[in-house]
Amino acid sequence: MRVIRCVRRMRALESGCTLTIGNFDGLHLGHQAIVEQVRERARALGVPSVLMSFEPMPREFFSPENAPARLSSPREKMRMAQSLGVDIFAWARFDAAFASLSPHAFLDELIAARLNAYYVLVGEDFRFGQKRAGDIETLRAFAHDRDIEIAPLPDVQVDGARVSSTRVRDALAAGEVAHAKRLLGHAYWVSGRVVAGKRLGRTLGFPTANIRLARKPAPRYGVYAVWVYMADGVRRAGAASFGVRPTVNGREPLLEVFVLDFEGDLYGQRIDVSFEAFIRAEERYDSLDALTAQMHRDVASVRSHLQEPEST
Repeated sequence: MRVIRCVRRMRALESGCTLTIGNFDGLHLGHQAIVEQVRERARALGVPSVLMSFEPMPREFFSPENAPARLSSPREKMRMAQSLGVDIFAWARFDAAFASLSPHAFLDELIAARLNAYYVLVGEDFRFGQKRAGDIETLRAFAHDRDIEIAPLPDVQVDGARVSSTRVRDALAAGEVAHAKRLLGHAYWVSGRVVAGKRLGRTLGFPTANIRLARKPAPRYGVYAVWVYMADGVRRAGAASFGVRPTVNGREPLLEVFVLDFEGDLYGQRIDVSFEAFIRAEERYDSLDALTAQMHRDVASVRSHLQEPEST
């Protein structure tokens, strides 16, 4: 998959393309249907498929304190797009200059001049340009004059309602990881590099791989049964604690993963953590002994959920 780091500075795609535009946070089932439709049309036309996304997302730029939790980091989004067969991933760097583009400039400079799109798939509520002045009718009028095909958005529903990133966030915020998995089409996962911590878990008998998330977190604070995908590709069971660690007066959200039946140094390695089951909510304990006793119970619960045998 080719990655275009800044769509406003790219060379024009002489071949043309089929194009979809959006935040694509989490690349859930609805997004996957969009990508497949764009890819199918690309194959028919003999051109590459392009997914254009924003970084940061517009709401993060205009109102960072009110922006929704992130389901995927830029790296994770690109990995998922590649796994779905996207030919070109184009980043639109959402800054003051980009936000000030008029709807006409957005369409003329990006859609036509640089991406040379023959086919565009966006939602009926698509808005673009300065003060979101452009809408789907603006796009349709522009496309009609240039013989660009505008396609309807596929309707993907789960439990009688349209799949959306908001529904995924709500499920994760409630600890309903199984429901989030149904909406995503895969388990919710995060990727991160293991960083050094205070090594408290090691002194309690539960050495953890600590990952600081570089985005506003989506999951409910608590303990989870997880699969850990190591840098060497091996999958291992894990007990993950996500939250602010009130027992030890933590402040910033941290993902701590105890990899079951593993001995080794993970510092500096990048691992993937797949959330499989919510075990319990985060709690504050009166002593480290009480916390340790609960951790033993948590690990037993994790083994039960993941059906991992006790080590001998």
